[in-house]
Amino acid sequence: MNISWIYLLIASLSEALWLFAVKFMDVKAVKAMGWSGFFHDPLHAKPLLPFLGYAVFGAGNVIFLSMSMRTIPASTAAAVWMAVALVSAKLIDTFWFKEPLSGVQVLWFAFIIVGVVGLNLTGASLPGHSS
Repeated sequence: MNISWIYLLIASLSEALWLFAVKFMDVKAVKAMGWSGFFHDPLHAKPLLPFLGYAVFGAGNVIFLSMSMRTIPASTAAAVWMAVALVSAKLIDTFWFKEPLSGVQVLWFAFIIVGVVGLNLTGASLPGHSS
């Protein structure tokens, strides 16, 4: 396996985690946070964690995606990146946050995966394609 594919997987997982960082950002909680106790009680800074996740996972996403696209065509990288991020986000929703998962949703996610695999396989058979 080419290292670029590992970079793409890291970028995809970073994107999924970034999505949850955005979900839990609470500007009101940060505004209400008294900065005077910030250094005395580490748990006092808990509302800042989603913002830290936003920065770290967002940067990781962009850095690893750009590194993967040095050898993977942009269209293939984008398709795989988004598919892995979507499936990962749904798995996190289902198993961590106990959101329901229906058979129809599984079917649509299977279509996404089949589409990405198909794009990758047909791209590999094109002349001049190196993945």
